[in-house]
Amino acid sequence: MNKINQKIKAIIFDLGETLLSFGKVDEKKLFSKSASVTYRYLKTLGQPVGNYTLYCWRNLASLKICYWISNVLKKDFNAFDLLKKVNKSVKLSDAQWQELFWLWYEPLSRLAKMEDDLIATLSKFTQAGLKLGILSNTFIHESSIERHLRKLKILDFFSVRLYSYQFAFRKPDIRMFRAVAEKIGELPENILFVGDHIKNDIVPALKAGMKTALKTAYTNDGQPVPAGSWKINRISELFALVDSVNSAAPAV
Repeated sequence: MNKINQKIKAIIFDLGETLLSFGKVDEKKLFSKSASVTYRYLKTLGQPVGNYTLYCWRNLASLKICYWISNVLKKDFNAFDLLKKVNKSVKLSDAQWQELFWLWYEPLSRLAKMEDDLIATLSKFTQAGLKLGILSNTFIHESSIERHLRKLKILDFFSVRLYSYQFAFRKPDIRMFRAVAEKIGELPENILFVGDHIKNDIVPALKAGMKTALKTAYTNDGQPVPAGSWKINRISELFALVDSVNSAAPAV
């Protein structure tokens, strides 16, 4: 009987608090910054945005309602589509809508911290022939996420990038992990999933048959590492882990 090849051939990363660290965010302060800069942008374009206070409340109320519904239904919404609906009197080109959405996201992007050796680490992975991907729960549109990753010069490392708002379900739904395995073209047992959230990342990835690594973050502080998973403090630690697993794995 043939032995199963248990080598790691692909690594899938969660985004927030895994690849990038945002930390605990002051949502009220963040929204205020975003509302201010987007309002000014629309005013410079001569758009009918009306009173600033009403503009803030209109966008905030809609966002909170959709966020509440998404938690009830356990599926994320597309915030880009929401922005267009809430500001339906605004007439913009596709490029201007994307710029507006980026301006909503940009204050959050400035909070992101990336490990100083992340680019070197990702380069080592790709040079070793490993496929890299991203699987993230988010309502933020890919145009802004990937603009951010491009600015950080890490976007091109990830051949597969899946975001929960693109699906009718989200992590910890095991279908998310099956979808990313199919997209990247590897069996679950040949995939290492790296995330910071035990319930949403590690437990379902293990159920899907993947190997897992829990990234140290405030989101899992004080929680025990699930059986069968590794724990890392930095992404760079993964290279030695993958090398160890692949060196010990029997060939098919």
